[in-house]
Amino acid sequence: MFVQTEPTPNPATLKFLPGKEVMKDGTMFYQNQESASNSPLAMNLFNIKGVEGVFLGLTLSL
Repeated sequence: MFVQTEPTPNPATLKFLPGKEVMKDGTMFYQNQESASNSPLAMNLFNIKGVEGVFLGLTLSL
């Protein structure tokens, strides 16, 4: 899977664009791996050193 990254206004945060749908609609913020039990993607991201939170959302292309 090719994943693009984009900077955000927060220098401690990156935006990742996986090129495929990760949510049908809405958003979800996970503060720790335990709270991410319903999202295999978020759970795996917490295994990366330095990840302190995961925000998932729907991105629309116009």
